[in-house]
Amino acid sequence: MKFQGKVENWNDKKGYGFVEPNGGGKRTFVHINAFKNRHRRPIDGDIIVYTLVAEGDAKFKAEEIKFARDSVRTRPKSKSKSAIAFIEKLTLVFFIGLLALVVVGSLPVIVIGLYSAISLVTFFAYASDKKAARNRGWRISQKTLHTLALFGGWPGALMAQNRLRHKSIKKEFKLVYRATILANLAGLLWIYSEQGNSIMPSLLSRF
Repeated sequence: MKFQGKVENWNDKKGYGFVEPNGGGKRTFVHINAFKNRHRRPIDGDIIVYTLVAEGDAKFKAEEIKFARDSVRTRPKSKSKSAIAFIEKLTLVFFIGLLALVVVGSLPVIVIGLYSAISLVTFFAYASDKKAARNRGWRISQKTLHTLALFGGWPGALMAQNRLRHKSIKKEFKLVYRATILANLAGLLWIYSEQGNSIMPSLLSRF
């Protein structure tokens, strides 16, 4: 079981001190050798994550110690990397599918160009909005981000959410975003309908 607490009475010359567990309880002995992947020496006030090991006589010591910041930072990394890889593969598959439809003559080549251009604009819109959020600057409205996704920028939005970690947590935003993907794909399927085949040539001629 993992515990979290604050380092106290640290003696750097001797390489040991104590940890006061969060939420109360008896403080526990901490030795420098118990730190895993240590990149610096601990100081008083550091928050650490550790396991308890019995030493006998009802005494315990802390083992498998990590600085709390390192623990929080490293846990999601592998997950986020795999998630990003999956998103990139999914986006690549989508564009390969579009390209295959162009090759067989079922889809105008301009559609790939539109998806690519709007996705690029959408990605930079997310990046700009994240920068504005950090610097308390002018924000891009959620309505604008959703509109860009609806009109073909959703692959770029997907990449931005996972690469930039922006707008990737809010449930309400993600629900609307997913709806824009479904609406956009429905529009893409509409191109293949009888009505779509009759209207698309005149729409594309305007470009």
